[in-house]
Order: sequence, then C-alpha cells, then structure tokens
Amino acid sequence: MKNNNLDDLMQGIFAGGRIRGTAKDKEKTPSAADALASVQKTGSMINEELRRQLEELQKMTDELDLGAIEKEVEKDFGISPKATAKSGDERRGAEDVAGVFEGLAEALGESVIGQERFLRELVIAFKRPYVMDWDRPEGARNVIFIHGSAYTGKHEALNGMARLLKERGLFGADSVQKLDMAMYPGQDRERIFLQDLYMALQSDSEVLLIENYESSHPAFLGQLADLAVKGRIMLNTRYVLQNGRLLDAGNALTPDAIGAVRPNGKYLVFISEKGTDKLAGAFGAAFVNAIGDICATDKLSDGSVYKIAELEYAKLCKKAEEKLGFRLTCEGDAAAFLQSKRSHEFGIGSMLAFCRDWFRALAQYKLEHGAAQGEVKIYTENGLEADFGSGRLELMSLLPGAYKGELESVKAELDEIIGLREIKEYIFSLEDHYKVQQMRKEQGMRSASLSMHMIFTGNPGTGKTTIARIVSKYLKAIGVLSGGQLVEVTRADLVGKYVGHTAPLTTQVIKSALGGVLFIDEAYSLYRGKDDSFGLEAIDTLVKEMEDHRDDLLVILAGYSKEMAEFMTANSGLRSRFPNIIEFPDYTGEELLKIALSIAKGKGYELTEAAQASLLDYFNIMQAMDSRESGNGRLARNVVEKAILDQSRRLVAEPESRLDLLEERDFDLFEKPDGE
Repeated sequence: MKNNNLDDLMQGIFAGGRIRGTAKDKEKTPSAADALASVQKTGSMINEELRRQLEELQKMTDELDLGAIEKEVEKDFGISPKATAKSGDERRGAEDVAGVFEGLAEALGESVIGQERFLRELVIAFKRPYVMDWDRPEGARNVIFIHGSAYTGKHEALNGMARLLKERGLFGADSVQKLDMAMYPGQDRERIFLQDLYMALQSDSEVLLIENYESSHPAFLGQLADLAVKGRIMLNTRYVLQNGRLLDAGNALTPDAIGAVRPNGKYLVFISEKGTDKLAGAFGAAFVNAIGDICATDKLSDGSVYKIAELEYAKLCKKAEEKLGFRLTCEGDAAAFLQSKRSHEFGIGSMLAFCRDWFRALAQYKLEHGAAQGEVKIYTENGLEADFGSGRLELMSLLPGAYKGELESVKAELDEIIGLREIKEYIFSLEDHYKVQQMRKEQGMRSASLSMHMIFTGNPGTGKTTIARIVSKYLKAIGVLSGGQLVEVTRADLVGKYVGHTAPLTTQVIKSALGGVLFIDEAYSLYRGKDDSFGLEAIDTLVKEMEDHRDDLLVILAGYSKEMAEFMTANSGLRSRFPNIIEFPDYTGEELLKIALSIAKGKGYELTEAAQASLLDYFNIMQAMDSRESGNGRLARNVVEKAILDQSRRLVAEPESRLDLLEERDFDLFEKPDGE
C-alpha cells in the first residue's frame, strides 16, 4: 500500500535536519534547539500516521471472510488449508518432547504383549526426528521399516503410537493413514496410485502406513523409494486436484498444476512379514540406506501368548455382556483353553479366529432362543461347552455348518468325466491331505505344506484342460485356494514383443492368478532352444514368482509328453517346482464310445445299437493306428457333430423318421474308395 503522507513526512525530516556545507548554507542552518523541536514534531506525526494505518489494516482484515475463502479453496482443490497444517504451532525439539515420550513404551505394552524390545525401538524411531533436529518440513519426518511374523502386534503398536501421541499433545490426529500396495498390481493403476498417495499425504494423519509392497507393480515401488530418498516424486504428467481427484492437466495453462508429490513431514512406515533381505531387490539400495529405523517384532513366548489369551477372553466377556447380556463365568482356565487353539502355522491368528467363532456361537443361541440376560457357565474340560440355564451343550455346534454344495457339485462333475481313474484318485487325495492338516492345526501340531504345482502330459484331447478347470474349482471348494479363478494362457500371453517387456508381462499375468490356478497350455512352446532369450526370460520369471507366492498360487503346465520332457531342461529350478507330473493316457475305444454317447445325450440325441457297434469298431481302429493324431475326445465330438449334420440331410427326405435318433447310416466313418 503506497502512503504519500508518510513519504512526505520522511522527506521533511531529512530536509529539516540537513547541515549545509557552504558559508551561505551555514547562515540558513537552524539552531540545535529548532532542529530537535522539528524532529520531535515530525516523530509525533509519524506515530499518529502509523497508528491510523494500523487501524485501517485491522478493519480490512476483520472484513475478510476467511471461512468463505477456505471453502473456495477446498472446492477448487479438494483440500482444506487446515489439512496441511502441522500438528502444532511449530515443530518441537528434543527438550520440548522429552516428557511426551517418557513411559510411552510401557503404555504401549499394556495392549501389545511380549514385545518390550520392539516397542522401545519403535519409540526411538518416532522420537528420532526431534533429537536429530529434523529441518525438512516437506520431506519425510522419518522412514521406518517394521517387520515380523503375523499377529505379533505390528499394526496394533503403530495405531497405539498415534493414539497416545495425540493424547500427549504432540500429534494433531490419532489415526494412521494406510496405503495398501496390493491395490496397484499393474502399470495401468498408476493414476489411481498417485491420487491415493497424494490424498494420504494431504490428510491430517501424521503417519502413513505402506503395506503389502510385495504385491505392488515394481514401478510404484520405485516411486515410493524416490519419496523416501529424494523427498519427492516428480510426476511425468502435470495434474490438477479437483474435488479430491487428480486430473490430467494436459496442455492447459493452469497455475495450480501439481508436478510433484511430497511427504509433507509425515512418518513413512513400511510394514511387512518379510525381513530386510527383500528390501533392496524391491526398492533399491538407496532406499535401504534412507531408512532411519528398522524395528522387528519378536517371536511370542508361551507366557506372552497366555497373557494375550487372558486379554482376548476379557474382551470376549465384555462384548458378550454389552451386546448379548450374557455374563460369562468359566469353570476352568479359559485363557489356557484359548491358548491351546494357537497353531504353529498361523500363530495367535487361529486363537483370535476361535474367539470370533466363540462370540458368533453365543450370538446364535441368543437369536434362536431369545434368552434373557443372565449368567452363562462355560466349561472347557471336554471342548467348549456352555450352560445357558437348561444344561450343557456343545457351543460350537450352534454355528451354521459350512456350505458343502459347491464341493459336492464339483465332485459330481469330476465323476462324470469318462476314464482318468488314477487322476481322479490323486485329486480326491488332496482333500484328505487338507483335512488331516486342518486337524493337526486344531491340535496345535505343525502342519506340512504340500506343493501342488502340476504338469499334465498327454496327447491331444485327453482331458488336460478340462481337468485343470475342475481342479481350480475343487481346490477352492475344499479351502486350499483363496480365489479359485483359473487363468488360462499360452506363450503369446507371457512373452513380450521387445526387450524388457517379457518379465513385467509375465509378472502381471501371474499376479492376476494369485489365489487361484495359472494354467499354461502348450507350455513347451515357451522354450524354443537356448537362443530363445524371450522365452527363457518368461520361464525364469515364472520360477521366481512361484517361489515368492508358493502359498497362494497353483501352476499347471500342459503339453505333449515328449515336448514337455525337453521343456523341463530349460531351467534348473523347473523340475523341483513341479513334483506332480501326471500322464493323461489315451482313451480306449470303449471310453470314446461312452464320451460320444454323453455328447449326443447332451445335445438331445440317442444312438441305435447298430450305430454304437459301428462306432466302437471305428474308435478301436483309430486308436490302434495313431492315438496321438486321432484326437481322442475331440475325435468323439467331431464324429457325433458330423452325424447330426448328416442326419439333418436325411430327415429332409424322410420326414417321418425320429428327430432325436442317430442311425448307423448317419455315421460316415470310413472313406469309400473312388467310384463306389
């Protein structure tokens, strides 16, 4: 704001107090008393003018509608100016926060049992930026890597840390913002990933939790590494934020384009069940060096598990009384009984799952009987029993039985397949193995994992693809696979068109099959000799991904016997990854006849006895001549479909004949010599 009055006053000061250098000027120079009086008068006028201008400025500020301005900013950019504010007026140093972190590990230990060392490490990690004089407000406050087995308190400790630091006045929010990298498996998810990341970093939360990095597309891990190491992700495309969404700015002239994503002073916390040995391969060495703290949870001792069981039983009792009106009293040691439900494979996860079923069973009784509030006695000496006032009953028997319809349907479908007796027996044995392992887990014994990767070899038309489809549904039905989808691919789906394209393409296909079955038909085509670098790269990637996802992926390779034997030499790790090599035998003539009758029945046709006899002779001859070239099941299908077409021509001349009956003359089984 330009102030002419103030400028004039200042010029007057210098004009009135200037000392002349010439004799003539000396005659005009005022006395010291006059000069002092002039300065005092001018100073008084300056003070008065400044006071007046301050009053005008305050009046203008009061007239501003700051609330309306904030709303306009939020409307235009999708964020509130308050959202980017720090958790206090200023970042505090080590002396200011000394009391905040005092006793914090002990407070966290009240809910995170058996992890005293880990909690001390975590407190140090959160305190570090204040002690180290953190001075990068737009960078990450600290980069923390937390690892350890499932259900050892990693997430609970992090959530508790945010909550307690909010209660102690250091944090502005008590929540943890989460970014699940499993949501971004492909390169096509980049915009969604950047949008989610940007919004997470603009949230009120002081902590950004990044998990499941193993399931993310590698390109996004590189961007997260830049965020941690360089303090920013430089965007290849300009974006603008409107209504909470990142939109491509294109070539539009906009002053508010977003060219980078920054941590905004948040703690970047990476959580994984895997250790640090996998980090450099996923993020790069620079990222590992940028990690400020690595915190690992410990294996839970029996004493710690017992304490957790006590806490979980106490939570169950409280929930049962608040939600159902049941006051639980246990005649035995409820915590010890609950502890016995821990498995070697899933740790206390199986114990927590049992607690959930326990409450579901209590709720089921409430729903069925409408029982009034009151005491419920729990007995654990012979399993889990409850007495609601009318005698003991097995509590878990109240839960609805697992749905078996899908399993029975798949079994029926497999039974209808002609032949393949030994293959069916092998598939059904998988269910027996799974049941035994479940029983071992329930009794606290270590379960034996079984590699189920398979190779199907055999001639064309022997049912390899059909069985692969049934296997995926069957393993889903018995609970082995989490997804059960079948992803069918060939060489063209796995091998790229240029250098550097194959590995990402193969990885993307494999990730789409996680939880289900990846079926590679004519797998031998991936290996066309030692000079086929693209095919070898696809095989190498397949072997690596199978190892990384061995508990969540079933791979079935199919192909001709001779070609598949050569294919197994392409990679030294192939044979060890596929312990189950299943040979599909050629169909006999009798089996092909049964297949033909089944196909005809499915299309609404019957065959005369004479037609069946001729077909049997024909199939026996064809299989004896060359079963590989005959087509097996495809031969039966082709013969029936051709007979239906020939019958249609015959019925035009014989309209009185049965429409659903195929006669011997409808089957032109052998080529006739020329001239006949």
